[in-house]
Amino acid sequence: MKILSGTSNLNLSKDISKSLKLKLVNTNIKRFADGEIYIEINENIRGNSVFVIQSTSNPANDNLMELLLIIDALKRSSAKNITAVIPYFGYARQDRKVVPRTSISAKVVANLLTNAGASRILTVDLHAGQIQGFFDMPVDNLFTTPLFARYIKKKIKEKKFDLCFSRCGRGSKNKRACNKDRCRSSNN
Repeated sequence: MKILSGTSNLNLSKDISKSLKLKLVNTNIKRFADGEIYIEINENIRGNSVFVIQSTSNPANDNLMELLLIIDALKRSSAKNITAVIPYFGYARQDRKVVPRTSISAKVVANLLTNAGASRILTVDLHAGQIQGFFDMPVDNLFTTPLFARYIKKKIKEKKFDLCFSRCGRGSKNKRACNKDRCRSSNN
């Protein structure tokens, strides 16, 4: 097993590799003057399962293209399996047609990752669970609410506090999950 980091989450990648007692794959990722991205894998990864850690956060297009090029380079280097670890999955909010003549960008990104050569996707708190259905490969969508709830309970010794909230106004499901883990408001 090998871990490769894109440029979007280098500190996270270092923490993960340190925790697993693995070295990050030696890569050369640079930008040409015109903005093109250059990816070079500087070690033999033939026959290895490789985990690529790269968010598609701001700048979303640059980070997405970098991820696609890394996956392609790994595929051309004969990696056995390529798992794209995407802590923030950009374009996830565009998961359906709200009005006519619009793109379902989450599906387009799923197709790009599939066609680039990813074998599996691991992401965190997808905007909508249905996005998993856009892929023709396994998708692991990790939920962080219980993790945050335990952390908050550990750090805040009081039993009365207001902290659970929803992003984008679509999180009643997230709030219920939070409440189930006893991260409760004093008003509950």
